Amino acid sequence: MENVHLVPEEEEDDLYTGYNDYNPTFDGEDLHNDEGFQQAVRTSHGRRPPMTAKYPGTAIGVRPLGTAYGFRMPVGTAMGRPMTGAVQDGAARPMTAVRAAGYSSSIARGSVFDPLGQSKGPAPPLETRNEDTPEEKIKILEKKVNDLIEESCLAHARGDLQLSLEKAKEAGRKERALVRQREQTGTADHINLDLTYSVLFNLANQYANNDMYTEALNTYQVIVKNKMFSNAGRLKVNMANIYFKQKNYTKAIKFYRMALDQISNAHSAMRIKIMQNIGVVFIHMGQYSDAITSFEYIMSESPNIKTGFNLILCYYAIGDRERMKKAFQKLICVPLGTDDDDKYIAPNDDPHGNMVIEAIKNDKLHQMERERKALAEKYIMTSAKLIAPAIESSFAAGFDWCVDMVKGSQYVELANDLEINKAITYLRQRDFRQAVETLKMFEKKDSRVKSAAATNLSFLYFLEKDYDQADRYAELAMSADRYNPAALVNKGNTEFVKEDYEKAAEFYKEALHNDSSCTEALYNLGLSYKRLGRLEEALDCFLKLHAILRNSAQVMYQLANLYEMLEDPHQAIEWLMQLTSVTPTDAQVLAKLGDLYDNEGDKSQAFQYYYESYRYFPSNISVIEWLGAYYIDTQFCEKAIQYFERATLIQPTQVKWQLMVASCYRRSGNYQKALETYKDIHRKFPENVECLRFLVRLCTDMGLKEVQDYATKLKKVEKMKEIREQRVRSGRDSSARGRREGSAGSVSRSEAKYSPVLEQGRDSGQSNHGTSAKGERISAKLKTLPGSNEPYEASTQQEIDASYVDPLGPQMQRPKTAAKKRTEEDEFADEELGDDLLPE
Repeated sequence: MENVHLVPEEEEDDLYTGYNDYNPTFDGEDLHNDEGFQQAVRTSHGRRPPMTAKYPGTAIGVRPLGTAYGFRMPVGTAMGRPMTGAVQDGAARPMTAVRAAGYSSSIARGSVFDPLGQSKGPAPPLETRNEDTPEEKIKILEKKVNDLIEESCLAHARGDLQLSLEKAKEAGRKERALVRQREQTGTADHINLDLTYSVLFNLANQYANNDMYTEALNTYQVIVKNKMFSNAGRLKVNMANIYFKQKNYTKAIKFYRMALDQISNAHSAMRIKIMQNIGVVFIHMGQYSDAITSFEYIMSESPNIKTGFNLILCYYAIGDRERMKKAFQKLICVPLGTDDDDKYIAPNDDPHGNMVIEAIKNDKLHQMERERKALAEKYIMTSAKLIAPAIESSFAAGFDWCVDMVKGSQYVELANDLEINKAITYLRQRDFRQAVETLKMFEKKDSRVKSAAATNLSFLYFLEKDYDQADRYAELAMSADRYNPAALVNKGNTEFVKEDYEKAAEFYKEALHNDSSCTEALYNLGLSYKRLGRLEEALDCFLKLHAILRNSAQVMYQLANLYEMLEDPHQAIEWLMQLTSVTPTDAQVLAKLGDLYDNEGDKSQAFQYYYESYRYFPSNISVIEWLGAYYIDTQFCEKAIQYFERATLIQPTQVKWQLMVASCYRRSGNYQKALETYKDIHRKFPENVECLRFLVRLCTDMGLKEVQDYATKLKKVEKMKEIREQRVRSGRDSSARGRREGSAGSVSRSEAKYSPVLEQGRDSGQSNHGTSAKGERISAKLKTLPGSNEPYEASTQQEIDASYVDPLGPQMQRPKTAAKKRTEEDEFADEELGDDLLPE
């Protein structure tokens, strides 16, 4: 017992002291940072053999026995490891047999269990990145370049081509600065080739999008020549596309073939597209045999609709009838790759399935399927119409062959459409009988085809003005398909020509209800409201139509005409100005603008538009009349002569234009020319009173001998006129009321021959973009023009007789008083004549 060392009483509560203490030597977590340990591992010191025992049978070198009262030395193991539980400085070794490993009473008493170290507080902040280092600067610059490429692509997607090119150029500048910085820092071997490729490729694309083809080709050439870029040879396709846009077809084919050589057979889809481009280029070059070679290879390897259509075009170009048939058969056998439409039919007993089908009925995939099917049908229909006259002896036989082929294919529903196109082709060939017979074959077909055929028949009969048959077939089309807007429009047209505008408007509104984009119905509805006097509603219709058809000349004219009817000339002028931007050479629109400006009192603008109208159409009598009156009003009678001479050529039987020419000569002082003109008029129209009066007046003023002949003729003509008028009056008084009305409506041949006629414009409701008649306002312009009932002279016959006496001989002179009286009266008469010629 005396050799037993007992623990003092004050340490009884701390039985496990020291178990949480460990020697740093055993801390293996930081060994990879311990330079001494790492050095020992790398040298032979760490590979020394273990120590051998000096005494046999033991592994301890020197181990003196010690007690609790004696000196203790730590005993090393064979590997030099210190003894477990060794006590430094002669301290007594504690008893360890009854202590639990890993537990200490001191921790239980003085500290809290915290295995995650949360009691130490928040973690220290992260170290800030030092952006001054060259590597960090390079990374920031690379990010800027990537951002610029992305911004360039987004700008192109928005349609801002100029901004996309600017961003691409800026990305190129940043990337070159990045390369220089790499070279300066000695890290040129770490250059990001992918980033360089992206910058150059985007820049070339943006050059091409902005039609800068030379710059784009140069940029693509930089990429292609760099051997460090993998798969850069494919970009020769882009270069070939640019050459194709430049119509440099030889180089385009060269680059397409170079790209084709660098693409492996594993990428079959890419190779097919390139070969298709090669075929298209050969078509543009007119080398149809080479194009056929490419297209035939594609149709044998991977057939598609576009290639089949192009192949038919090539066969048609070389006139190969049999190969056209074979190509058409291949075309209608091309699989579309779309599912059957039966999957979109909802079952009645599955609510969940119905919801799914409703969701996918109009999704993007179904829309793509419909577009692909519509494109295939378009190509088939176009091919059939193209080759039908060429594959057989007649057009009808060729079309029948195409219909038979289509009936045996997956496009069965196109057979009826081909038949209808056959009828339309007959219409274009002016063979109306065959067209009608072809369309009548569909009267016993299904409802959709019957409605389409009946609609076309109604249209045909309407054009032939057989309104009863047009109405019958319109009814048939409506009964087959009530939601057919074209049938409803045709029905409304038949009611419109019957002047039942209310009923016509109802059919047009029903057509718009079924198809809001039916522009024909909207236009006709506006015309119906216009005929009914509902101008505001008509204006709304045409404004809506203008929003749909922005450049329709007919719609613009109707809007201008409606504003004129609503007494808003400024708006009418505005719409006509827009109309002239669409049809700048329409003479009637220009004349209408002149008329509106004339009503507003702006003579200069009116003259400008009337003159432009005359320049484009110099045969409009109303325009000629206005221009002549304008020059007379402005005292330029010489310029008015050319317009009245033009009117004389257009209406040679109208004496008033020739009288106006003579009057212009007289007013301008050219009396000799005026006299010749009056004589010519007298030869053509010997019974014209006004011409004779002017001849008498001019011959008197000029002292000619023919004055008495003309005076005698004037008396006879006036006497015949009086007798004729007396007969008319006596017949009117003695006849019954009905005969009186008939006599009043009748006009003698001479009066009808010489009465002035003013041309009237077209009805604004019937015309599309014409000009309305000037009416009474224009006739008032020249209301004093010569006519049978409105003489040019205000002097009486007694005054003329007093002036002109029969000459007794060549030496006989007239009395001065009579001559003086004649001169004064003649001056007074001339003054009145001048007032009559001036327009109000």
